[in-house]
Amino acid sequence: MPAVTPVLKTHPCIHKREEPVVRAGDLPYPSALVFNAGVIRYRGEYVMIFRNDYGTDKTAYENENKRFTGTSVGIARSKIGVDGWRFDPKPLMDSNDPEKDPEMRRLYDPRIIEIEGRLYLCLAMDTRHGIRGCIAELSEDLLSYRIISASVPENRNMVLFPEKIGGEFVRLERPMPVYSRGRDRFDIWLSRSPDLVYWGRSALVLGVENVPWANDKIGPTASPIKTERGWLTLFHAVDREEDRGKNGWEPQWKKRYTAGLALLDLNDPSKVLSVYKEPLIAPDLPVETDEGFRENVIFPCGMLLEESGEVRIYYGASDTCVCLATAQLDDLLALLD
Repeated sequence: MPAVTPVLKTHPCIHKREEPVVRAGDLPYPSALVFNAGVIRYRGEYVMIFRNDYGTDKTAYENENKRFTGTSVGIARSKIGVDGWRFDPKPLMDSNDPEKDPEMRRLYDPRIIEIEGRLYLCLAMDTRHGIRGCIAELSEDLLSYRIISASVPENRNMVLFPEKIGGEFVRLERPMPVYSRGRDRFDIWLSRSPDLVYWGRSALVLGVENVPWANDKIGPTASPIKTERGWLTLFHAVDREEDRGKNGWEPQWKKRYTAGLALLDLNDPSKVLSVYKEPLIAPDLPVETDEGFRENVIFPCGMLLEESGEVRIYYGASDTCVCLATAQLDDLLALLD
C-alpha cells in the first residue's frame, strides 16, 4: 500500500522481530485476530495474556459485512518468551459466557503485572452504559479471576506500576473527555489508591499537545520499568488524517498508532522528567502496514527488562497479531537525556 504521510520511522535502537510471535492460527480455539498482549515472567517462564476477536475473517468482513461475534482473553506460556508458546485450551474470559454479568458486554486489552506476589490484570470493559477501566486479580494458577474495581465511564488503557509508591498503588489511565476536549483529544492521567478499590488524587501526566507527532490522542500502554533515573514509560500516540484511504479491512481507517517514550519521577510519577520528541516505534514492517485488520497500528501492552539489560516490548501489530521488539536499556535512557 502507499506510504502513510507524514512518514514516521522507528528509532534505530529498536530491533523488531520480523515475524509475529503469536498469530490467530496458533490458538486452539476460534480466532480471527490476536493482539494487545500483556507479558510477565512468572514462575520460571513467560506468561502472555492476550486479546482474541473471533467470528469472521477478512473475506466475510469485507464482502458479507460479517462482523466479529465475540471477544475473549486467553493465556499462553513460553520458556523463552519468543516462540514455543503453549496455549490454555479455553479462554480465561469470553464475551459469550452465559454466566457473565448481563450489564457487561466484553473485557479486552489485558495488561498483566505482579505486585507483592499477587497477579493483577488491567482491562477495558465495554458495558451497556459505556466503556470502563477495570482491575482484576488473577489466581496463582491462572485459571480464575475476580474484578476488584471498575471506573465510571469513560476510561480506558489503565496500567499499574509494578510496586507501591509512597505506600500507595498507582496507575496510569486515559479518560475520554469528549465534551471538554473534543473528539479523541485524550491525554494520560495518573490516580492513586490505598487498596486497588478506591482511586483518587488524580493528576494530569501528559497532554496530547506535548507530543509533537500526535494530533489526535495519546494513552498508556505497558507497565513502566523502574530505573535509577526514573520510571521508563511507553505510551501510544495517534495521528489522524481525513484523506487516508482503505488501510485494512474497513472501508476507511484514518488513524496511525505509534509508540513514544517518557521518563517519570520515581517518587511522584505524575511529574514528567523527559519525553523523547520523536516516535520510538512506528509501523514499518509489512505485517504492520499491509496485512492487518487496521493497518499502521503499533500498540504495546508488555515491557520487560531482562538481566542482560535488554528491554523486550510486546506489541499488537495492526490489531491482528502479537509482535516483539527489543532494545538496550541504556540506549532507551540515552534518548531521554
